[in-house]
Amino acid sequence: MAHVHPHSSGGSGPGSEQRLWIALAMTVAFLVVEVVASIVTGSLALLSDAGHMATDVAGLGIALLAIRIGRQPADLRRSFGYRRLEILAAGINAAGLFLVATYVLIEAVGRLLTPTPVDSTGMLIVGALGLAVNAVAMRLLYAGQRASINVRGAYLEVWADFLGSVAVLLAAALIGVTGATWIDPAVAILIALWILPRGWSLLKSVLHVLLEGTPEGIDPAQVERTILSVRGVRRVHDLHLWSVTTGVPLLSAHVELDKLDGWDATLQALRDAILESHSIDHVTLQPELVTYCQTKHSPVKCSRE
Repeated sequence: MAHVHPHSSGGSGPGSEQRLWIALAMTVAFLVVEVVASIVTGSLALLSDAGHMATDVAGLGIALLAIRIGRQPADLRRSFGYRRLEILAAGINAAGLFLVATYVLIEAVGRLLTPTPVDSTGMLIVGALGLAVNAVAMRLLYAGQRASINVRGAYLEVWADFLGSVAVLLAAALIGVTGATWIDPAVAILIALWILPRGWSLLKSVLHVLLEGTPEGIDPAQVERTILSVRGVRRVHDLHLWSVTTGVPLLSAHVELDKLDGWDATLQALRDAILESHSIDHVTLQPELVTYCQTKHSPVKCSRE
């Protein structure tokens, strides 16, 4: 059996970590401002946005923790190290999104039934500030979110917060013009309904990795064709494709050959073809010799037990 184990970073490099730290500092500072403002203005929309901002803080903190711990080297008990912590952290982020959305929906219904006064001017100021903070945080996280599911989770939360700030601004303007305080809980409901699909999308990605599903962007049929295109390979079976974390796809398979002579060269050709066509550099291949049985008319491949 042949193994190729050049572990990659999974997309959580120093650049991503630095951007996460900056985004975390900005988010914590604004969270304090928004909580105070929600109490002063009596705005549920601000409170719901602050609740979601709290999950941003938790998500960014967990993302940073996962990156730091994920750098711990592999050992005899954990042959892949701690990189899957990134996936678990993203799962916690998704759970936080669901909890915040549920709380906001329940509170908003109560506010609709029993309207409360709202300071629209304070909402307007804080909403504008939140828009600026979230825009900068999104810009910081945009590059890293394509390479890391953990950074992607943080990015999605900040993105949802950005839209939440837009909603707060619109609600503040409408309340200021019309005096209709029911707009505040109505906007809070819209923010919550926006959060839920984001959480579901992230949760699906997390479950796909934990269930060892085929990594996104990799077609098993295409991988099989790539393996069969290498000279000397007759058949491939028990082909498995999965990932430890984002950006770390793995492949294992049994390949049947006419002869085992020259397996080293065949293995190298397989490694090169798989890496070039599918960007998979962690490959485990087991060679098997194709044997034939003589029948009355002609030799045929023996059935394998």
